[in-house]
Amino acid sequence: MRSLLPAVTVTALAIACAPAGAQMLDIAQAYKDALANDAVVASSRAQLAAVRERVPQARAGLLPTVTGTGALSRQVVDTNLAPRREFNTQNYQISLNQPLYRLQNVEAFEQSKLQVAAAEAQVAQAQLDLILRVSQAYFDVLAAQDSVATIRAQKRAISEQLASAKRNFEVGTATITDQQEAQSRFDLAVAQEYAALNDLSVRRAALAQLVGKPVSGLQVLRPGVALSPPQPEEESRWTENARQNSLLVQQSRVSVEVARREIDRQRYGHRPTLDAVGSVGYSRSPTASFIGVNSASGSLGLQLSIPLYAGGAIDARVREALQLRDKAEADLENTRRQVEQSARQAFLGVRSGLAQVQALQAAEKSSQLALDSNLLGYQVGVRINIDVLNAQQQVFNTQRDLAKARYDVLMNGLRLKSAASALSDADLQALAALMQAPDGDPTEPPPAPSAAAAPGGAGSGAAGAQVTPVAPRSR
Repeated sequence: MRSLLPAVTVTALAIACAPAGAQMLDIAQAYKDALANDAVVASSRAQLAAVRERVPQARAGLLPTVTGTGALSRQVVDTNLAPRREFNTQNYQISLNQPLYRLQNVEAFEQSKLQVAAAEAQVAQAQLDLILRVSQAYFDVLAAQDSVATIRAQKRAISEQLASAKRNFEVGTATITDQQEAQSRFDLAVAQEYAALNDLSVRRAALAQLVGKPVSGLQVLRPGVALSPPQPEEESRWTENARQNSLLVQQSRVSVEVARREIDRQRYGHRPTLDAVGSVGYSRSPTASFIGVNSASGSLGLQLSIPLYAGGAIDARVREALQLRDKAEADLENTRRQVEQSARQAFLGVRSGLAQVQALQAAEKSSQLALDSNLLGYQVGVRINIDVLNAQQQVFNTQRDLAKARYDVLMNGLRLKSAASALSDADLQALAALMQAPDGDPTEPPPAPSAAAAPGGAGSGAAGAQVTPVAPRSR
């Protein structure tokens, strides 16, 4: 373990010694940076641009087509009636075809516009997903910072308790067991610090990958920030809103409409087609009789095509389209159920999270009172060292869980709005308003209060100062 200490020291210094003048990154700015860097959003935008090109492609089936052709050939004529003769033949023609009655092309054009609407909803959904991914990565970093700060505060408190146990053992007022118990807790805290620092590095790297640049520092939640319940407070309104307005549901609705139009498009394969056709041409053709023929021609008319028999292919395509429509409708219902469940889960997460925050706040106060009582009992000899260590552990665990519960409430609030497609940049701006730059290194606990001299008495001996745990800065 001794060989790893320099590595941990370097890591801690790298985190703590970020440039003092560096601007702290807030959650709204993190999303803006990620929006310009995210590959998933870029992919959806490219897909949208590609789908938009289907509209002019489909419209072309309703517009006239003009074709120009030309031919130049050289002919050689050698007979016993005339000398050998060589001459050139030229033909030029321009043809026009204007669809007048092609219902399949009309449906294809309408389908292309629907596909653009689906692609636009996909881009919007990708941006909503990015908001959630950035927010989750941001809060993961804050939670990791809190974890490091909590473990370091716990290590500091255990260190002081270990020093107290050593002094008491030296003066004969405590057994070696107290010292060994404190030493084991201290070694465990060191191991937990290694793991917490590694987790913090991983979380920072994940956020940096999203925003496309190194993360030097993050704004943290203001102390005592008030968390409000979702508005409206009825679960049914959120779930119904999600079923109707979710971007995922909108995409599925468009898919159903495209599938329905595909049925009509295939059925129109039985319908006749009518086109207006016209052409103009010019021909220059010398002949073997040495008489050149130059001619110009033009035509204009209607061309009717009536399908009589296609080997059953059209009916088979209609049956296929009917099954695909049924599939699209089933997918739509499945999507509605999924977004409804997501909205319900997020709503319950917010509501239970708020109750959990209140309970943990009360638990934090109770744990602190229990620790103070155990410290006093240890000084007067009615509590042993392990009781103090357990009480300290309870306080720090409660502080860590309280900070995590706050982040979970905020994340579930974002997920709830995302399920109803009501999430926007404004929500991140409101969230950023609840944050502030941390006072110093957020991975370091605030300085402990001045130690008070332990009262003398039986069992106290040279007992050390009372240790008061402190909460992480980001809370």
